[in-house]
Amino acid sequence: MQKRMQRAALAAVFAAVALGASSGAMASSSDKARVSFTAADLAAARAAVLHRADLGTAGGWTGGARKPDLSATMSCAGYAPKQSDLLVTGAAEADYHHAGLELQSEAQVMKTRAMVALDWRRTVDSPKAFACIRTMLAKSLPAGQRLVSFTKQRFPRLAQYVAAYRALVDVSAAGQHALVVADIVLVGRSRTELTLSVEAPAAARAGLRAAEQRLAKRLLARVRA
Repeated sequence: MQKRMQRAALAAVFAAVALGASSGAMASSSDKARVSFTAADLAAARAAVLHRADLGTAGGWTGGARKPDLSATMSCAGYAPKQSDLLVTGAAEADYHHAGLELQSEAQVMKTRAMVALDWRRTVDSPKAFACIRTMLAKSLPAGQRLVSFTKQRFPRLAQYVAAYRALVDVSAAGQHALVVADIVLVGRSRTELTLSVEAPAAARAGLRAAEQRLAKRLLARVRA
């Protein structure tokens, strides 16, 4: 029961936060980034997401690469950052599961470095962006689930663009409570924007940051666009 409760909460957290905070997903439905993939940038995006080898030699992991979803939208009153002047030329996603832990990563490549800088300024640096993500997350949780906190986190400046967030969600069912955590790490270098999501029981949160730093370094080392 507790694992099912955690999975439900984690899925809601990732849908509302990770997809909402990543590149191109914070636009209103009428103003999305344009998409025109190139073979080189698709290959670059696929290289920069999580691979099974990044997770060590321990068994029990399931999952892998999946089709990237560029359809997610997000909007709040008074906040609809422009996206239609951006062009996504490569995208990839991967998702892995292991004993209550879920790791998800997304890579998006833009046509120019200037587009990455513009997107970051509009959708990560903007104070309205953070407030919008928090509001949408709180509203997305089903009955019995409550957002305890959503905060910005410190993270080493591994690249030109770095941001990190943590959501804590209280899940209640049949008189039992479970606290779950979803960490979101956003990094950008050159024409590439990366999202790393780590979801786990809150009891494991003390050890998450070191693992996230290690994984972020691995992904950045493979950025080639």
